[in-house]
Amino acid sequence: MEKLKMAVSRISSIPPRLWLTNLSASELSLIPLLSLVSSLYSAAVRLRHYLYILGVLRKHRLPVPVISVGNLTWGGNGKTPMVEFLARAFADDGISPLILTRGYGGADEAKMLQRQLQGTSAKVGVGANRAAIASRFLERYGCAAFNGATDRPFTGTKSESLSTPSQIGVAILDDGMQHLSIQRDLEIVMVNALMPWGNHHLLPLGPLREPLTALGRANIVVIHHADLIPEEDVDALESTILQVQESVPIFHTKMAPINFFSCQDTARKMPLNAVAATVFLCLSGIGSADSFIKRIERLGPAHVDRLDFSDHHKFQLKDIEMVQARLRALESKFGTKPIVIVTEKDYDRSPEAFEYLKPYEVLAVCCRLQVLRHNGTTEDTFKKIIKLHLCQSGRVFHGVVTNDDNGGQRLASPCVHVTSFEGQRRAVHRRRSDFGLSPAATCVTPLKVVLPRFTLARILQN
Repeated sequence: MEKLKMAVSRISSIPPRLWLTNLSASELSLIPLLSLVSSLYSAAVRLRHYLYILGVLRKHRLPVPVISVGNLTWGGNGKTPMVEFLARAFADDGISPLILTRGYGGADEAKMLQRQLQGTSAKVGVGANRAAIASRFLERYGCAAFNGATDRPFTGTKSESLSTPSQIGVAILDDGMQHLSIQRDLEIVMVNALMPWGNHHLLPLGPLREPLTALGRANIVVIHHADLIPEEDVDALESTILQVQESVPIFHTKMAPINFFSCQDTARKMPLNAVAATVFLCLSGIGSADSFIKRIERLGPAHVDRLDFSDHHKFQLKDIEMVQARLRALESKFGTKPIVIVTEKDYDRSPEAFEYLKPYEVLAVCCRLQVLRHNGTTEDTFKKIIKLHLCQSGRVFHGVVTNDDNGGQRLASPCVHVTSFEGQRRAVHRRRSDFGLSPAATCVTPLKVVLPRFTLARILQN
């Protein structure tokens, strides 16, 4: 099965015009079947969207603002690091986030988020039915929302909302773009700069979950690993995105290594320069192994070897034996004991597996997502646009939602609920003035706030 997954992954990464010259006979034999399944998948995607549009399939609305972090392709796009970045930012400002994740592949990403956010007010809900999971958490903890006019998320100062630390103020959907059953107030789409669209085909022939036209739903697009490709390739990628949605804000991010920790003694942390000029064997089962390797190579090792497995791969005994054989070969070749380097995600998926690699040392590299400065955009700009979208959602309010005596929910203090055309107009103008934006361009229709999409240039002026 692992060989089949790797073969499909290889097909998805190679343009069709190069298939005959770059694929093996066994890989080429898979293409007719993959093409058929891809066509069926495409029809299913379109049908599912129409059912949601027609209201046949129901969308759930949570009582707190919802941010979706998703992508158009499988794996390696930086969704989970972005979720961790957002959750930490909200928690640091006194707004308790609820992360909703499916828990695919042994829930490795959920375990990683729980470990990384330990000690914060962030909560992680795991399960395929995220609406039900959210309901249980909201019933248990209650919910509160920050007020866009007075509270300042992402400013480094605690929010002055009426909530207690445990009450949930915002929900974050990990891998949420295709999870249409929950309505969202902000759609962040992550794009892997190293392989943005693969061979441009839908699953399973290609890596696309949806056609590129789905970028039209994005409020923000983030080009991840932007520092690992040439500037002209970044510009070309931005051009492709803007052809679909000409005014969407685009940001660049990277994964910044911080330190190592020992997988055999997690309390032992090591600085990045402690293993310089060492022989590394990089072992990974992630969606973008190339980005992992490129980052490790920048740390200055003497030599880097690699063993790649499919995304979410859980290491088995035969895999460990393969790794041990490769380590012995490296030790014989270089005359020094090599070190195994893994990602945090690999550690959280299979922590017990690395015990079998003793006496060789196994280190996990800790990385954090960073927003890059590019064409005037910064991390502050990114956070400012997120707050602006949440305030434009019309659902940011004063007060706390608590459980009533009848098992339902009630508002414990006054809220800004816009129920009239004039009320909408005043509320939207007030929010726009909070950001130094003129209210003149605001377009309002009865019972629905319609705001023009802002260009980055205008945001940066304020």
